[in-house]
Amino acid sequence: MAAQREKSAVAAAAHGAAVSGSPSPSSSSGGPAAASSGERWSAAIGNLGELGANVDALQKLLGRKAVFVDDDIFSKASLAADQARTIKVLDQRVQSLERELDAAISAAARARTEKRQAEAAQRAAELRTQEVTKELENTARVFELHMEELRLKQEEIAKKDSDIKVLEAIIRTLSSKDDTLSSKDDDGSSE
Repeated sequence: MAAQREKSAVAAAAHGAAVSGSPSPSSSSGGPAAASSGERWSAAIGNLGELGANVDALQKLLGRKAVFVDDDIFSKASLAADQARTIKVLDQRVQSLERELDAAISAAARARTEKRQAEAAQRAAELRTQEVTKELENTARVFELHMEELRLKQEEIAKKDSDIKVLEAIIRTLSSKDDTLSSKDDDGSSE
């Protein structure tokens, strides 16, 4: 059906070329004009022959290279081609989104790993803090014990110092009594 339309279009074009090359009615009468009209007719017929040869060559070319389809098949083929292009674009978009998703999954995995490492470091720091705190508490207890010992020793030293002072006073008292007694004895022996 479409092939018939092509042939009729080519024939109409050939007919139009022949008509446009035909002499006007006013120039067909008369002497010298009649001779030129004969030349025009022969030139038009030659043009028609060339046009026919061209049409035959075009038909052969179209017969070998072209496929003629009706409008329904052409519209379905166009729709299928549009859908194929759309599918290709969507497939490319899906692949792009898959790459983005893979990148996001990798980034999330790295973030989870970093989070786990940070949590482990935080737990280690907390344990170290607890150990240091215990060490400080133990050191404070030891320091308190040493301070208590020092206080007790200072009290003991103060008590012994007071004992020493008392003893020194007793010794002075006794030595002064001895001195007075010995001086009395010296005085009494001289009499």
